[in-house]
Amino acid sequence: MIDRNKIIALTNRDTGTVEYTLPDTGTRRVFSPGETKMVTFDEIEKLSWARGGRALLKNYLIIGDNEATQEILGEIEPEYYYDQETIKELLLNGSLDQLKDALDFAPAGVVDLIKQEAVDLKINSIDKREAIKKQTHFDVDTAIRLNQEEEETNSSVAATTKRRTSPLAANTQKTDSSGAQGKYKIINK
Repeated sequence: MIDRNKIIALTNRDTGTVEYTLPDTGTRRVFSPGETKMVTFDEIEKLSWARGGRALLKNYLIIGDNEATQEILGEIEPEYYYDQETIKELLLNGSLDQLKDALDFAPAGVVDLIKQEAVDLKINSIDKREAIKKQTHFDVDTAIRLNQEEEETNSSVAATTKRRTSPLAANTQKTDSSGAQGKYKIINK
């Protein structure tokens, strides 16, 4: 049995923000992509009992303790522990079958990272791109092409856009008829 006060790392493996609230304790946690927070085993256990909490723990958050993971989730696949560096290694140097297994057995957060990294790394393997498309319906080729087009558009706009005149000063002082400066216009009657 694990000590309920044991501090355990909980990491967001997803490409988006992950958030949960435990109404009984008033605990609210927001994890940015890749962020790790140190929480108690008790909090993780309570999250597993909350609506949708088990799915968060299985798919989007990594419990950084094997014993706690076993107690909360039971037996898990090795892909549960895949992080960004492992996914880069898989995409660049892993076999096609290893990638297919990851796509079949990995939690949803890992699959999201695989898609993102495939685009960011512009993986060369046509077979790996096709495997990702077949398993996830995400087209790596199209995403890479759209990113390149956006980069080209942004760089051509920046290169061709030039000022025609100097901008208005944000805090220009006005001078009234008496020569005094201020932000109010004085009207003489």
